[in-house]
Amino acid sequence: MMRSGKNDVSAVHPAYNTHPTLFDKVFGYAVSVILHPIFIPMYVAYFLLYIHPGAFTGFSAYDKLKTFSIIGINVVLFPLIATLLSKAVGFIDSIQLHTRKDRIIPLIAAGIFFFWAYLVFKEQHQYPLMLVAFLLGIFLASSAGLMANIFFKVSLHGIGMGGWLGFFLALLLNGELHMAWPLALVIALTGLVATARLMISSHTPREIYYGILIGILSQWAAMIFTGI
Repeated sequence: MMRSGKNDVSAVHPAYNTHPTLFDKVFGYAVSVILHPIFIPMYVAYFLLYIHPGAFTGFSAYDKLKTFSIIGINVVLFPLIATLLSKAVGFIDSIQLHTRKDRIIPLIAAGIFFFWAYLVFKEQHQYPLMLVAFLLGIFLASSAGLMANIFFKVSLHGIGMGGWLGFFLALLLNGELHMAWPLALVIALTGLVATARLMISSHTPREIYYGILIGILSQWAAMIFTGI
């Protein structure tokens, strides 16, 4: 049964850092904001557009910027607006989504926008299939996160970083990613995010590990479905 207390981590658990220091709070929240799951698609999109050696070959600077903007509007701006509106009308208690109850509407709204973005890019064949697969992956991850939320407070940060990690790993295994350093960087960032979430007592290790696993498996399932 879903509880709607102020914070799902209020129960005593030996994994929680119940007395975070000032450094823990500053570091933990800074990392959590910079690498918030809502921003992960933009980081991946930027990599594909401007760093990957072949994903958007032949696209003009204008076309790349247009693509980046479309992704940002659909997978960042619209979900953020939906969350803010939910807070404004009293459907959720906090935009930080502390409780499982608070996460239901934002996750449903985000899933709708993620699926719309996937359909938009899927129907325009000039875009690389790897981008289409990634957008499908974040939709699957949000849906899986919503289902997991019924049973426990899965880490959304873990899902976001797991999706990023799973996507890069899938590209590497399929010969699409020709550089090893992006994968190594994301592995390091995933560890950084997990540490930050523990430092500010937001999750148990179990909740973070399950989140990462959901993100990875969602991207792999999307890769298989799209035939990459």
